[in-house]
Amino acid sequence: MDKEKTYKMETRMMHGESRSDKWDYVHHVIPPLTKSTTFKLDSTVRGHEGFVSFNSEEVAQGLKHPVYVYDRLGEPTIDMLEDMMRDAEGGEAGVAFGCGMASISTTLLALTRAGNKVVAHRTLYGCTFSLGSKWLPRYGIDTQFIDLNDLDQLKAAITDETRVVYAETPANPTLEIIDLKAVRNVLDQVNANRKEEDRVWLVVDNTFATPWVQRPLEHGADIVVESLTKNVGGFGVDMGGMAVVPAKLIPDMKLLRKDLGGVLAPTSAWNIMVFGLGTLALRARRQQETALKVAKFLESHPMVGRVHYPGLESFPYHEVARRQMRDPEGKFAPGIMIYFELAGDLQTARKRSQTFVDKIAADAYSITMAVSLGMTKTLLEAPGLMTHSALPPEEQSKAGIHPGGVRLSIGIEHPDDLLRDLKMALDACM
Repeated sequence: MDKEKTYKMETRMMHGESRSDKWDYVHHVIPPLTKSTTFKLDSTVRGHEGFVSFNSEEVAQGLKHPVYVYDRLGEPTIDMLEDMMRDAEGGEAGVAFGCGMASISTTLLALTRAGNKVVAHRTLYGCTFSLGSKWLPRYGIDTQFIDLNDLDQLKAAITDETRVVYAETPANPTLEIIDLKAVRNVLDQVNANRKEEDRVWLVVDNTFATPWVQRPLEHGADIVVESLTKNVGGFGVDMGGMAVVPAKLIPDMKLLRKDLGGVLAPTSAWNIMVFGLGTLALRARRQQETALKVAKFLESHPMVGRVHYPGLESFPYHEVARRQMRDPEGKFAPGIMIYFELAGDLQTARKRSQTFVDKIAADAYSITMAVSLGMTKTLLEAPGLMTHSALPPEEQSKAGIHPGGVRLSIGIEHPDDLLRDLKMALDACM
């Protein structure tokens, strides 16, 4: 075992490897940043090695050091971030992308072809739902949206053409938790009777949780995808995405990334690695402590009908969350996201949510009305009216998105100030 592996994950996310085959930076306190889009080649042999190794993981492993040709194929700073995220998620290899959706779309395209099928959980990020319902079908890849916690539905949905089961956990925006081990058991039974090339892959979006809160590979996922723009990056200044995959998928993943163009910029990779990943544990601890206080406050307010937060015992998936959402030290880590519904019938709740969100936008100081999540600043939005508005009303209803629902991403402000602004806006709904 390498010496670095004996240290806590919190420390490894700060320091990475003291020596990397991507770049020897043992004397740098901060990892170096490359700023060249192309790389000098000493000979045609070296150029040939660079292109051949890019298309063959076996050849790449046989080289003493990587050969860099052009940064859309690969470059040192991005490679170092990939290694750190691979380590954080506990996988074999990482592939970085320009945003989270690039990681999701590339992964699904790498695993499927025309005539194949994806089975996805019914509650998803709006853009992922659009990818599955609008764009993949154009290329002969159908997506069926079901309740993945209903194992009978899952078994019925899987056909000979199914190649991917896809889920977010916690789901965006309702925080529904998918029992990954239960899904894994079903897929193991299916795959036992299939050839390897026809297997069904379990792909899990870990954006809401991050590898600090949950590592889906430990619970049966084959592949993890996530947005680095959110809580991994942490400061809302850089976009990025990551897929942690089995090593054998690397050639296809990187070839698709090259051809589709969803490449992460080295400067963004450096910022995410140095500032984001290095402070993730510190931020997550503070944010989770505050999130529980906020969730309990919301649960007690008469203008709130229901609160979804994994840390609350009233949360329907609390027990599954306690098993699945654990930090690298084994402590329960309920995350930084809260979803709550304003009180009243559907029409009343919808009006109250608009009043509440508009009041926050107009008069709150510690809470910002904005989409995205996972920043050091607390962000709030109304999914049914904003991030998930592309879903037809009937699809929102199937996905459990309430007309009066509000999504809250907790930052690192003082909790008393967040409670003050929330109370101000909730009181305006009375």
